[in-house]
Parts: sequence; C-alpha cells; structure tokens
Amino acid sequence: MVTLNITDEISPLKAVILGTAKSNGPMPKIEDAYDPKSAEHIKAGTYPTEESMIREMEEVADLFRSYNIRVFRPHTLEDYNQIFSRDISFVIEDKIIIANILPDREREVDAIEHVWSHVKKSFRVILPDDCHVEGGDVMPWNDHIFMGTYRGDDYADYITARTNMEAVEAIQSLFPHKTVKSFNLRKSNTDAKMNALHLDCCFQPIGKGKAIIHKESFLEEEEYEWLVNFFGKENCFHITTDEMALMYSNIFSISPEIVVSEIKFTRLNNWLRSEGFIVEEVGYSEIAKQGGLLRCSTMPLVREK
Repeated sequence: MVTLNITDEISPLKAVILGTAKSNGPMPKIEDAYDPKSAEHIKAGTYPTEESMIREMEEVADLFRSYNIRVFRPHTLEDYNQIFSRDISFVIEDKIIIANILPDREREVDAIEHVWSHVKKSFRVILPDDCHVEGGDVMPWNDHIFMGTYRGDDYADYITARTNMEAVEAIQSLFPHKTVKSFNLRKSNTDAKMNALHLDCCFQPIGKGKAIIHKESFLEEEEYEWLVNFFGKENCFHITTDEMALMYSNIFSISPEIVVSEIKFTRLNNWLRSEGFIVEEVGYSEIAKQGGLLRCSTMPLVREK
C-alpha cells in the first residue's frame, strides 16, 4: 500500500505521477480542442508532434530520477492524450481525490488505476457528480487550500471552466480543519491571453515565501490583493499577460530550494536565481502548446513531512 502525503507545493518530492505523450493520437480538429492555446496551434499548423513531446517529458522523468524521486507513469492508451496527469486526480494530506473531469477524458483515470488502487480504499475519494474539479485548480498550502473556480452564471458556456463552487464546498467538507480559499478566474474559450485555464496558470507559491502571480487573471481584485498580502508584495513575482499565456506560473517545485522551469523563461529564471533558488531548466515549450506546462503534467503523491 502507498501512504500518501501532500500538505504543500514545495516539500521535498518523493513520488510523483508524470503524464505520458506516447501514442498521443493525431492532431485534434479545431472544434475538438479543449482550450484556446491548443486551438491556436492547430489553426497555425504548429501543434506539437508526438516525438517532440515524448522527448520533453522523458527529460523531466530523467531529472526526477536523478533526485531519487519515484516516477509513476500512466498505462498507455492507444491514440489518447495523457499528458496532463494533474487534471485527473490530486492528493491532499493522505487522500487521493479522483477528479470529475470532462467526460471525454474519463479513460485517463483508468490508466492510473495501478497507482491509486494501492491506496487504502478509505483514502480514495470520488466527489459527487455535481462537483467539477481538476487538480490544476487545487493547491494545498499548509493550513490553507487555494482553489481556482468560476462563479459566473454562464459557467456551462465555458469549456475552460473546470472547477465549480460545489467542488470548493466539497473540499472544505473533506478538510474542515483547513481554510479553503477560492479565486474567481477569468475564462475565455477563444483567447489564451484572456483565459486562466486553472489556478496554476496564473499563480503558484514556491519556496522561500515567494509566489508567482498574474493580476489580470483574477476577476475579483480583492481576491488578487488577498493573495499578494498573504505572501507579501515584495515576495510576489508579477508576470505579464504574454508570460501568463506562455505558462510562466506553471513551473514545479522539487523542494523549497529547487525549481524545475522552462529554459526559455529567462526573466523568471534569472529572478529565481537572484532569490537563491536552484533552477533546473528543461525544454517544455512543445508541451506548453497544449495549454499546460510542468505543474499540469505532474501529480505529486508523496512529499516529505
């Protein structure tokens, strides 16, 4: 049996699920794209090849193993996109929560059954059908759980609205001893620069009390201000709208001091080094063309207590 432990985004990583780009399938039709970033690259003829994405993901897998991190991969489904393992499940404390995701993606859950079936049944949680949630919107942070959501009455009109308030309330019920803080995020089905697909596409806490944030992705300014005050303005690295669309906030912490980041994120990586972080740079720009990056494709199972 696997004993899970995730209480924050930065404690030393011991075990993780990393998605796979193997047998990723043909380029989708533009009407079948799940997000505006993918649609943009389908339209431009720059949608990533399977070969390029496999290469990028294997580099990350090798990096994790070099830090003695146990890496699990999904079983490969034929002609199926299984890159973003964070979408389909997430861990808080010692519980794994199976997300209610887009119906077209339900087979992805079956492909990681070999992992979560080794968790005691009492620690496996499947939320009620009316709860929509994806792991990119869920961030455990010590006594808090930060959650991205969309509260508009037109929620059903946005394929990019992935986490609803029913899910926020369900997570609060599951973890009554924690403060669940939700953030109303800007959504667009057609413009990647106006769309925060998940909370980790516009915000992420990292080690040393720092955070990365994009102001304009928050529909309620007071919620953005709350986060800035929580971390301290001097500790927040503000990214531009162009940087948000490139996934600058979607990096990944191996430990409080070690961050994995896209090699092209020069401004961010220089700032991280100036703040004393070790920055492990990898090429992940082909993966980014599908609207996610390092945090989206990883699902931590165990971090050191």
